[in-house]
Amino acid sequence: MPRDAWDILQMKSQKDRAGEICKILKRAYPEVKTQLHYRNPFELLVATILSAQCTDRQVNLVTETLFKKFQRPQDFVDAKIETIEALIRPTGYYRNKARNIQRCAAAIVNNHAGVVPDTIEELVKLPGVGRKTANVVLSAAFNTPGIVVDTHVARISGRLGLTENKDPVKIEFDLMKLISQKDWSEFSLHLIYFGRDICKAKKPACPVCPLTKLCPYLKKIPPS
Repeated sequence: MPRDAWDILQMKSQKDRAGEICKILKRAYPEVKTQLHYRNPFELLVATILSAQCTDRQVNLVTETLFKKFQRPQDFVDAKIETIEALIRPTGYYRNKARNIQRCAAAIVNNHAGVVPDTIEELVKLPGVGRKTANVVLSAAFNTPGIVVDTHVARISGRLGLTENKDPVKIEFDLMKLISQKDWSEFSLHLIYFGRDICKAKKPACPVCPLTKLCPYLKKIPPS
């Protein structure tokens, strides 16, 4: 990046740059939504738990069968853990995931009358549910703004200079200060789409990136 462009970038506040980044990504990805398949908040909750260390495509293949067999939290509570494990095995870490899903379903049945809670305070009390999973459910199922920090969001927000933290919860709170609340949910999805298309982990396509003028990452890349 030329020195004059870098100087201009340095003069912009984080919040100003975040606002411009939002506008550019909205134009690049006008329609965004979670790629997980679900019919209700409980199915989205289960699918999101399964998505840890697994692609959305693989999760969707698994849940197509899983949700035919088990539709309600009580179905998971009543099931043998070995049956759940066998059905979700292709998503990886299936023993831990099966245990978390069954315990989560039991908590929903026992503490919430079988209905998925719609606040982050109650969601994160469920076994196996952290802020990332809770924000996915809030955003997609309940239309409540939330910033989902997955690997794409963590990587790209760091590259863009919007956070210096590595911890997902700290990154979430950093972004909450910079992004308008009404844009929280879309901003996460925009970064996820952008990370899959352009700002990849190993070989980001910087020459075709629409955010080049707002991104300090190029300054850190050694000249070839």
